[in-house]
Amino acid sequence: MDPTTKINIPESTLERVVIVGGGFGGLQLARKLVKADFQVVLIDRNNYHQFQPLFYQVAMAGLEPSSIVFPFRKLFQGEKNIFIRMAEVTHVDPVARQIQTPLGHCNYDHLIVATGADTNYYGNEELERRTLPMKSVSEALYLRNSILDDYEDALTTPVYDDRQELVDIVIVGGGATGVELAGSLAEMKTHVLPKDYPELEVEEEFDIYLVQSGDVVLKGMSADSSAKALKYLEELGVKVLLNTRVNAFDGKLVTLDDGRTIVTQKVIWAAGIKGVPVPGLPESAITYGNRLAVDRFCRVKDTENIYALGDVAYMEEPEFPKGHPQVAQVAIQMGEHLAKNLRYRHLRGEEWEPFHYHDKGSMATIGRARAVVDIPKPEFHFGGIMAWLVWLLVHLFAILGTRNKVVVFLNWLYNYINYNQSLRLIIRPRSVPESR
Repeated sequence: MDPTTKINIPESTLERVVIVGGGFGGLQLARKLVKADFQVVLIDRNNYHQFQPLFYQVAMAGLEPSSIVFPFRKLFQGEKNIFIRMAEVTHVDPVARQIQTPLGHCNYDHLIVATGADTNYYGNEELERRTLPMKSVSEALYLRNSILDDYEDALTTPVYDDRQELVDIVIVGGGATGVELAGSLAEMKTHVLPKDYPELEVEEEFDIYLVQSGDVVLKGMSADSSAKALKYLEELGVKVLLNTRVNAFDGKLVTLDDGRTIVTQKVIWAAGIKGVPVPGLPESAITYGNRLAVDRFCRVKDTENIYALGDVAYMEEPEFPKGHPQVAQVAIQMGEHLAKNLRYRHLRGEEWEPFHYHDKGSMATIGRARAVVDIPKPEFHFGGIMAWLVWLLVHLFAILGTRNKVVVFLNWLYNYINYNQSLRLIIRPRSVPESR
């Protein structure tokens, strides 16, 4: 692409706000600015918003992918001052106030980096190459295909040891993603697989391992919730290995740091995330976890008119001296706060207000009727079916689109009654013609 080529966006007398990334933070900012006196440009590699907290349910054949994604263009139908472009930002020039994409370049008055986070393998190239991540809908679908493919192959594998490679699963990481995956897999093992694969000895042969480097699961939650989550996992038959790390995986054998090994062909990596900053920003702005250091106004260190939101942003404040947790609520609140500063204080020439994160609590579900919830103020921790109902309600209202809310609710209701969703489909893409 010729670097002089411009993205086809009409010139305007309004200040241009370019938002890179349509996740929770970027989308919240765009929705708040779209009716203000700005020209908004939203750039994302996909043409839809993804509801990340429910990726694991797509991977476990509990939800269809279309029920947790929402097209940007449908969301902004009828709005005149927003322009959506499907592209990846390859470089930013802070001096020229310009970003580069495969479609061409785009000038900006304000640039917001809301690119989120990706899987962190901590420099282990073998694990990056051989394990399965789950940071997008497409990765969740690939994981679903891989799991179901191996179950089908197990039917025609007569040797016990060879069959174990196919049916045993190792999940690395005891955070919310790993715990929710393990719980969902365990319920599938108990209630679904014996019906689908009666020829296999599911209860005796299928093992689910959750490997956690720390001494508790759900480390960011209260001790009470962590203990409850561990109890729920063990009740479901998950083999939880605490204070244990995965050192290597050759595609058929997992080697742990204490020398033990687990035979499996499938390792799901949910052990950490790292920020995905845009190339071209100053090195001095890159900090812990590959995140961008920002001040209390979300401004990226050593830049002007460049801001970062959500998982890619690292902000310290008195109550969070080591930065905020990388969760959706932080991104949403940052997006809303930056929109207020731009929409009201910037346009009026007033002094900006610093950001303060209001922790509304955290939660995780471990299968049907099992969940844990932490509420910080007033401090309250509870689990069981009431926590599970709260989890359902919060996530249901957070999903975009009335149709998606209805579909997800009906899926959950049907699954609660009989555990027998008809979404266990192996969907492979057809080959692409050479002309493409």
